[in-house]
Amino acid sequence: MLEQRVVFVEKLGGEIEDAQVLLELGASENDEATLDEVEASLPAIEAKVRQAELARMLSGPVDHSSAILAIHPGSGGEEAKDWAKMLLRMYQRWCERRGFKVEMLDFQPGDNAGIDGATLSVQGENAFGYLRAENGVHRLVRISPFDANARRHTSFTAVEVTPDIEDEIDITIKDEDLETTTMRASGAGGQKVNKTESAVRMKHIPSGIVVVCRVERSQHQNRAMALKMLKAKLYEAEIKRQEEANNAYQATKSLNAWGSQIRSYVLAPYRLVKDVRTGHHTGNVDAVLDGELDDFIEAYLLAASGGTLRKGGAIEDEAD
Repeated sequence: MLEQRVVFVEKLGGEIEDAQVLLELGASENDEATLDEVEASLPAIEAKVRQAELARMLSGPVDHSSAILAIHPGSGGEEAKDWAKMLLRMYQRWCERRGFKVEMLDFQPGDNAGIDGATLSVQGENAFGYLRAENGVHRLVRISPFDANARRHTSFTAVEVTPDIEDEIDITIKDEDLETTTMRASGAGGQKVNKTESAVRMKHIPSGIVVVCRVERSQHQNRAMALKMLKAKLYEAEIKRQEEANNAYQATKSLNAWGSQIRSYVLAPYRLVKDVRTGHHTGNVDAVLDGELDDFIEAYLLAASGGTLRKGGAIEDEAD
C-alpha cells in the first residue's frame, strides 16, 4: 500500500513537471497548439492531485477499514422514522456509486411508516474513512406528508459509524461479561414470519454496550455477527477514551434533536442542504438524497485534516 502511494506521487510529480515544461515552451514560442495541449492535460492532473489529497486525509489508523453504519430516528414520530428511511436509501445509493458492498445487519420497520432503525455493514477500502464524516445528527425540514394540514415539520435522525476492524485487533470478551438473549425476528407477515427465535441481542455488561442482529435466519449467524459488531464498538469506545472524545463522537452522543445536528436538509420553504461543521452547501437536494455525498464528505475531511472544523452552531438562513 505504501509503495503504491509513493509510485503514484512520483508519477504525478513527473506529470506536473512535464506540463510546466510544455507551458514554458509554448509561452516562449507563442505556440498555441502546445498551450492547448497543456490546457487539455490539466483536468486529469487536477483529478490526480485531488486523489492524492484524499489519500492524505484518509491516513487515520482505521480509515482504511470497512464500516458499520447505524441509523436511529430521533424526535418527530412517523416523520422522523420516514426521514430515517430516506437516509438509509441515501447511504445505500452512495455505497452503490462507490462500489462498496452493503450487507443489512439489522432492520426494524416502523409500525406505520419508515423505520425504527437499521444497521449496515459497508465493506470496501476506506469505507470508514469516508463515512466517519456522516457521524452525527441529521436534520430534515419539509412539508410533512403525514400532516393533513400540510404544515412544515422538523425531524432528526442520528447516524453512528464505527470501524469494522474485527480481523485487525485482538479484543477478548469474557463469556461472563456477555448477556445474550434471543427473540423472534420481526417479519412482514404470512409465510415470511420468522417462527424461530433467530434474532440475537447481545449486551457487554462492563461497558453497557448493546447490539442486536436479526437479519440472518440462523441464530448462529446472528450471534457471530452480533459479536463482530460488539467488538467494533468496544474498539471504537477505547479509541475515543484515548482521544478524550472527538467532535464526531460528541455529535453522535448528543441529544438527537434541535441544536445538535451536523447537517440540515431543507425542502421547504426553500431547498438547501448545508453542513454545520464546514459550511459546505448545495441547492440540489434531490441529488444529495440520491447519494451524491462526495462533496460534503470531502469538505469535512479537508476541514478535519486542516484543523478548521467549526464547532456546531446555528446554520445561517435556515428555517425554524
